[in-house]
Amino acid sequence: MRRLFDDELAELDADFTEMGMLVSEVIQKSVNAFIERDATTAQSIIDHDHDINEREIALEKKTFEMIALYQPVTTDLREIVTILKAVSDLERAGDHARNIAHSTIKMGEKQKVPELEQLMAEMGQMTTKMVQDVLAAYMNKDDHEARSLADVDRQLDHLNHQVRNLSYRAMSQDATFETGASIYLNVAQDLSRIGDYVTNVCEWIIYLRSGKIVELNSASEGTEN
Repeated sequence: MRRLFDDELAELDADFTEMGMLVSEVIQKSVNAFIERDATTAQSIIDHDHDINEREIALEKKTFEMIALYQPVTTDLREIVTILKAVSDLERAGDHARNIAHSTIKMGEKQKVPELEQLMAEMGQMTTKMVQDVLAAYMNKDDHEARSLADVDRQLDHLNHQVRNLSYRAMSQDATFETGASIYLNVAQDLSRIGDYVTNVCEWIIYLRSGKIVELNSASEGTEN
């Protein structure tokens, strides 16, 4: 029975990691599509959004089945619960990548603002790497790495504020840029939200290691709930 459980848990780990890699790839593609105004790639991301949703459903189903069948306790249970919770956060991150793809199509050939484009590219690189790093932290059960990613999330928030300020300034100088500015704002907010969801995954990794639930990026960081 134990060997069967270990085999299924290893398979669950692999499927979770694979979904995370897919989410990371979709985020990167969505940002590149926005920067390049590539509506074809953006539409492909939208059309294949169900791939991530289906993986989430399959993983959730598998976790429930394992809990019911094996009734795991302590560390084994925490690992399954971590995947159950984290997979939902990854799916939501994928939703925001899809939103960016929609924004790419809406943007069309509207005016590019070099400073904003640079910030978009920087935020995109950071979010993609955050997903990759959180997956590595999960595979290595590295709660220290998970905690450090909260700092990256704060950097994303700072860049989001920069995008907001630059967009408002651009609108004040050119009223015709209002639609374009609102799209830049939406994309920056989507990228910032992806960082928030990755931070949620970090919190579950800490729970996996310690059995304690903490809140990162808050005044109550490090407190137990």
